[in-house]
Amino acid sequence: MLNLQIVTVSTRPSRMGPLVSEWFLKQAKQHGKFEIEPVDLAEVNLPVYNESKHPSLQQYEHEHTKAWSAIVQRADAYVFVTPEYNYGTPVPLLNALTYVLKEWAYKPVGFVSYGGVSGGTRSVQMTKQVMTTLKMMPLPEAVSIPFFNQHVDTDTNTFRPPEVQEEASVQMLDELLKWAEALKPMRG
Repeated sequence: MLNLQIVTVSTRPSRMGPLVSEWFLKQAKQHGKFEIEPVDLAEVNLPVYNESKHPSLQQYEHEHTKAWSAIVQRADAYVFVTPEYNYGTPVPLLNALTYVLKEWAYKPVGFVSYGGVSGGTRSVQMTKQVMTTLKMMPLPEAVSIPFFNQHVDTDTNTFRPPEVQEEASVQMLDELLKWAEALKPMRG
């Protein structure tokens, strides 16, 4: 079974990303076609990029980079659960992408984005540009959640989006599976 990492991007202390990630994790488990591995960038806790050698050499000097490399290497596909910061990509995600290079290559990527009126779509568009440089395959299918705060049940501290997001998650997971299977031989 292919490994899908669901990456929670936000690292803010008051973040809502874990609630959205937990919802999507349930969607992915219900889909049933991937081995699911949650990854939280707040727990990974990478410092601002501090390797002295280019990541293409894979000569990592810091233990946090070696651990991150192993995490990224395990995945066959990714879903990034990401907010939008100032119309762009959150810094923790850009930092995490920068740390390694070859480990990302030839793997498909989906997005669950959340925010205000745009639902995080501007962030996703900017991030896709970076990912294609890393030889990742960002999919057009995505889950976009505008005004996500309206779907947080504060009594139970759970996220419950409308049905359209549930349907979008299935479509994205189906496409991720196709691309992950197709790209796997390219990773040798």
